[in-house]
This record gives sequence, structure tokens and C-alpha cells, in this order.
Amino acid sequence: MSVSSGAASLLKRQLKEIRKSKDLQGISCGLFDDDDLFVWEVMLMISDDCKYYGGGFFRAKMTFPPSYPHMPPSLTFLAPIPFHPNIYPDGKLCISILHPPEEDQTGYELASERWSPVQSPETILVSTISLFHDPNTESPANVEAAILLREEREGKHKDFRKKCRRCVRESLGEE
Repeated sequence: MSVSSGAASLLKRQLKEIRKSKDLQGISCGLFDDDDLFVWEVMLMISDDCKYYGGGFFRAKMTFPPSYPHMPPSLTFLAPIPFHPNIYPDGKLCISILHPPEEDQTGYELASERWSPVQSPETILVSTISLFHDPNTESPANVEAAILLREEREGKHKDFRKKCRRCVRESLGEE
């Protein structure tokens, strides 16, 4: 069995498990293209109790490499792209568990925080939902969002919240 056919079998099983799971509230997954198990369409429905993104529906594409599960997939948000410290302006999510399983050249992340084959689409999506509730401003993908969130936490203004609420409204088709 080739690496990619093993990966396809694993992805088929993992997608089926996610679809059946009662524990993954606010997460919906399917194939982006019916013929390609390596590209998933993901919908994240952020709960109303989330301070900045509550009530938002954010669509993303998770793309798995042929070497999965030895190498991580990527998760890219589609329009409208959430204004978030851990999401690049092009929509790509920046989170440690999606970084390749090697030593971090910058020394910021421990190898144990990066991708390993014990991770799964489920752990990625749960971690992503967690980032909506508690964004990481220490190593931002979107510097502007990180600065505005830090300033808001210091009580300087509410600009971060305003931009997030606009993203939520756009995600609901209200703008």
C-alpha cells in the first residue's frame, strides 16, 4: 500500500468519525470536492459565549499532504476571513500543531508542541475553536490584530472587538 493510499484510508475513517461524533459541537466537515479525500471543507460555528467571535460561521479548507499523518495538513479560512491574531491575511491558520515535526529554528516552539502523527483533524479543529476563544498574541500571524487585541486588553479602546463583530456579521451574510 502506498503512502497516499494509506493516508486516504485514514482520512476516510477520520472524516466518518468526525461526522458521527456528538462531542464536536460547532464543527461540520465534508469533502471540498467529492472525489478528493485530501481536501475537506470545514464549517466552524463559534458559540455565542465566545467574547469576540460569538455567533460567527467561518468556512475553511483543510488540505492534507500525501504524506499524512507524518506531515501536517494546512487549514485556510475562506472569505470572509476572520480578523484574528493567528490567521494570516490570506486566511491560513498559524498554530503550533500544524507546524512540521522538526525543531523550531526560531526557538519559540518546543518540538512537543508541533505536529506529530498522534494529532488528527479532530484535535486540529478543537484547537482552532479554542483559538477563537483565546487568541495567541505572542507569535501573531496578523500583527495588526494582535496589537489591537493587546491594546483592548489594556483598556485602551474597543477597536479589536469592533473588527471581530464586523467579521461575524460578514460570516452571517449581514454585510
